[in-house]
Amino acid sequence: MRAMPDSSLRRSEPANEQRYREGQKVTWVSVAVNIALTILQIGIGMLAHAQSLVADGFHSLSDLVADFLVLVANHHSRHPADESHPYGHQRIETAASLALGLILFGTGGAILWYAAGRLQHLELLPAVAPVAFWTALATIGAKEGLFRYMLHVGEKLRSPMLIANAWHARSDAASSLVAACGIGGSLLGMRWLDPLAAVIVGFMILRMGWEFGWEALRELMDEGLSEQALVDIRATLRGTPGVLDVHDLRTRRMAHQALVDAHIRVDGRISVSEGHRIAEAARRRVLSGHAQVLDVLVHVDAEDDSQSGKRSSAELPGREALLGHLREMLGVEERGIERAVFHYLGEKVDAEVFLAPDFAADAARMADIHRRLESGLPGDMTFGSISLHSRIAPK
Repeated sequence: MRAMPDSSLRRSEPANEQRYREGQKVTWVSVAVNIALTILQIGIGMLAHAQSLVADGFHSLSDLVADFLVLVANHHSRHPADESHPYGHQRIETAASLALGLILFGTGGAILWYAAGRLQHLELLPAVAPVAFWTALATIGAKEGLFRYMLHVGEKLRSPMLIANAWHARSDAASSLVAACGIGGSLLGMRWLDPLAAVIVGFMILRMGWEFGWEALRELMDEGLSEQALVDIRATLRGTPGVLDVHDLRTRRMAHQALVDAHIRVDGRISVSEGHRIAEAARRRVLSGHAQVLDVLVHVDAEDDSQSGKRSSAELPGREALLGHLREMLGVEERGIERAVFHYLGEKVDAEVFLAPDFAADAARMADIHRRLESGLPGDMTFGSISLHSRIAPK
């Protein structure tokens, strides 16, 4: 038995419009800043013969491409679940983070290769103009301010994509600092410092791309929540009235949230509807108590099916076979059994048999049924116990 999602608690429906608008706003701010910085750094870097400033400008250009990726992903990830994406579109953010990592990795590798080649021919390098140094300092201030703004919004929205883009901006600020040091050293006569700074910038971009790409790959490989998060979710499930135990708790990340699967054990003699109600109550408690959970799928067990070595209830006979066995043991025809409830517990079946009303008035027949059960149960390998009930029809 599984408690299925309902529309009132589905986290992805309706889409969080405020989250979308704030994500769009911070990304457009980043776009504007990076357009200005890219033009400024590459233009002045080429005119001032500052390789590290040009390298940092290409870093800003990769930021610009990343910002457009974020805009596209943020637009599509806000859409609610549909038939082709029953769990929602949040993984688009993960795909964008992976693309961002690949862009950074490629950009860093290209800069590293070019700058390392220039280091081998220092005698051909022209002198760096002082304007490059002041441009690098202005860039540091702009990127650090952008980082703090984007990180604040990303953490508030719990968006790994926005947080990744914020740290990308911080890596830009660090690379701009390296570029400023290289340019400053070159102006003081150490001309090799500028291309060396470009090498360092390339390595920093390469490393950041690897980290973002690997983080996105871990999520795409269905990495679960932390151990502490599992402990907290398990405690919430166990605290639900009617839940006897919890096992096979699994999670997998979905962008800024996670999907949860859990098996709960309930009393094996309660009704199917009561078991479903307990499962739904457990699901609601997890959704309301854990903001990082997108949805919960609860499987209801009458016993702990996580133990190995014992016979599964699926190996026991089904309803029709059990009814035929009961009729043979009781010596009654088909109409004699009005209703039967079977409890698959342990490796046997406990049966609650409701006999037709005319059996209650026939004491001799009931006595015969009891004698049959007493002689039949000891050697029976299917039933653990049989309870008889007779309904008295009102006149």
